[in-house]
Amino acid sequence: MRSQLPSLLLLLLSVLLSDDARGGIVGGWTPIKDVNDPHVRDIGQYAVAEHDRRTGEGLSFDRVVSGATQVVEGINYRLVISASRGGVGAAEYDAVVWEKAWEGFRNLTSFKTINA
Repeated sequence: MRSQLPSLLLLLLSVLLSDDARGGIVGGWTPIKDVNDPHVRDIGQYAVAEHDRRTGEGLSFDRVVSGATQVVEGINYRLVISASRGGVGAAEYDAVVWEKAWEGFRNLTSFKTINA
């Protein structure tokens, strides 16, 4: 059994550090390939709506410009979102949403204007 221990540890380590089902490395950020994916758009819409609920700024979601995911206890979505206020030109925002889909849980953890 002792001679198998290094092999078992190596196997366990490779499983822990392997890519998850979404293609991300545990703890690292992985670019989102399709920002038009309905789930990614839904996360972006949630981020703008939740920010607006908290601040009353009157923002309206336009689109997800780019993004990345991070495997944590769930998935962090770091998105660059285009949103507009009252028909005035769009601005870009950096938003982070933590989601545990299996629990139906989402939390907006960060929402900041990107200075151009």
